[in-house]
Amino acid sequence: MTQTFRIGQIVPSSNVTMETEIPALFRARERVEPERFTFHSSRMRMRQVREEELAAMDAESTRCATELSDARVDVLGYACLVAIMSMGPGYHRESEKKLRAAAAENGAPAPVVTSAGALVRGLRVLKARRIALIAPYLRPLTRMVVDYIRDEGIEVADFEALEIPDNLEVAAHDPARLVSIARRLDHADADAVVLSACVQMPSLASVEIVENELGKPVLSASIATAHQMMRVL
Repeated sequence: MTQTFRIGQIVPSSNVTMETEIPALFRARERVEPERFTFHSSRMRMRQVREEELAAMDAESTRCATELSDARVDVLGYACLVAIMSMGPGYHRESEKKLRAAAAENGAPAPVVTSAGALVRGLRVLKARRIALIAPYLRPLTRMVVDYIRDEGIEVADFEALEIPDNLEVAAHDPARLVSIARRLDHADADAVVLSACVQMPSLASVEIVENELGKPVLSASIATAHQMMRVL
């Protein structure tokens, strides 16, 4: 008998990528495994990727977790990496605990995956001690992401901040451009490259190209999130 899982995603209101890349990864699994998946979202208001908007958005996350638990989803995913990482070191653990509690209090306990925690855990699965990364954020926010990852014990050898504050413009960034940007990174001593440290900036079309060119593991926040969701399921 085929088992169907409900995937719940807590999504920034202006995010249009997480509801395409995450389903694409799960659909790829459906081609080789018997499970089937449906996708359900609740949205938090955010248009500009700036620290003050991110903090206000994060405050809505428990409401979203409660709404998704009404649908009895099998896993909850928090789809905004920088919102978590801008809240201070290790915040993904606090966020995951808070969202699990909200679902449980509504009578529908479910595991929680944050894209921030998923990226850190994914890098550990790869045994990556040193990485290079690309992020669409303004440079101060990108430095917060870099510092957050370093605080988790993973060195960031080099990074590129694309300085795009408008979240819809982040989604419109051509993933093909990431190939040449990745070439410019100082990745010689990196164990892995994060092609998109953001679940809004699309990258799936370029991951394999960059991986073949650089000869080392390449992942994104979306890939790491889908991987961790599959693991908890």
